[in-house]
Amino acid sequence: MVGPLNGIRVVEFAGVGPTPFTAMLLSDLGAEVIRVDRLPPTNGSAPDDLGRMTADALGRGRKSIAVDLKSSDGLGTVLTLLNGADGLVEGFRPGVMERLGLGPEACHTQNPRLVYGRMTGWGQDGEMSQRAGHDLNYIALAGVLDHIGEPDRPPTVPLNLIGDFGGGGLLLAFGMVSAMLEAKTSGKGQVVDASMAEGSALLMTMMYELSGRGLWNHNRAANMNDGGAHFYSVYATADDKHVAVAAMEPKFYADLLDCLGLDARALPDQWDREGWPALRSVFADVFRTRTRDEWSALLEGTDSCVTPVLSMRESPHHPHNISRNAFVEVDGITQPAPAPRFSRTSAQVQRGLAAPGQHTVELLRNAGFGDEKIETLLKNGTLAISDEGARP
Repeated sequence: MVGPLNGIRVVEFAGVGPTPFTAMLLSDLGAEVIRVDRLPPTNGSAPDDLGRMTADALGRGRKSIAVDLKSSDGLGTVLTLLNGADGLVEGFRPGVMERLGLGPEACHTQNPRLVYGRMTGWGQDGEMSQRAGHDLNYIALAGVLDHIGEPDRPPTVPLNLIGDFGGGGLLLAFGMVSAMLEAKTSGKGQVVDASMAEGSALLMTMMYELSGRGLWNHNRAANMNDGGAHFYSVYATADDKHVAVAAMEPKFYADLLDCLGLDARALPDQWDREGWPALRSVFADVFRTRTRDEWSALLEGTDSCVTPVLSMRESPHHPHNISRNAFVEVDGITQPAPAPRFSRTSAQVQRGLAAPGQHTVELLRNAGFGDEKIETLLKNGTLAISDEGARP
């Protein structure tokens, strides 16, 4: 069966990071995603390393058309493609699409039911809307970064999961699907303004509530789920690898103590914060007595909430991930499989990475362009194809 977004068409303007992730999610769930790529360089210049770094896996599942967006013919071509589209995804700085003639007003004139998805760091307006930034900047301003890391040291730089992909790409995909669902009944499109800074703050809703109730210690690693608690932390093993311990609930904590051979009666209470440092030291000493894999074997089948800390090289080979087919190989690259799972309309990778312009002729024919018109646009440099054999 095809994915739950089968029949949905989205036009993506090529970018890096969070917008390709949004488009990948929509494609994995069955949407037809058409990526509008820039024309390939003709001066022999090197490819964009940053763009390449985030292109392959995040670029899966799309068809590509390469267009000169700064030409009138290129603008007209893209506007025609939007006629049959349900959504548009772009991640340029505010005002760029408007200067290209592809802002919301122009696109909604062409297609009133279009859902126009915009991804920025700071939002479409506000004091900082025109400032450059990256994930680290967004999570810093959102009140996230200050709470990650060890006490008495600068905050730890996390992977760019929070701003780019969680608060950015995933949230935009959710907003796009919500707005496209609404458009099915109203017949009207709208703009979805996704700010990575605001999305990152949204992910911190629980922590903001705890802070507002006076239940959050604003020192780093001083709370139950930020590494402050001995029962929710990471410990080194005898082979200098690590295990993750997350035994919060009393019944799981009791199971953990039993597995570690510790007597609760001889230890401070689990929730006695004054006793956490001493308990952390006890746990650290015990976990140092075995290797990571020995602990994994010993704790297999228990509710102690202890798991091995795996690398990206190891995770795809873990028995659970194998049993769930949690990873797939696309174009020779092992990468996470589409998620979540659907019982009837399965999500799947539609295809590997498309070269810029690989589907130019196919897509324009589907949009009603005749071969003579396509050939003219190719000759005048408005369009490009990746394979000369694909010329009409």
